Amino acid sequence: MIAAIAMLVVWGVGTFAFAGPGWIHLLLTLGLSILIWRIVVRGVPDEPRRRERR
Repeated sequence: MIAAIAMLVVWGVGTFAFAGPGWIHLLLTLGLSILIWRIVVRGVPDEPRRRERR
């Protein structure tokens, strides 16, 4: 999540500092994709634990 947020910050700064060249928008796409993926993965419950017979 930290990498995704860092990409979004760099994208925000780069958009205004460099007049938004095309490659800088790749950071937006990757940053949002990683952020959404991490949020979804975090919300999925773990596999239910099976009761072990002793």
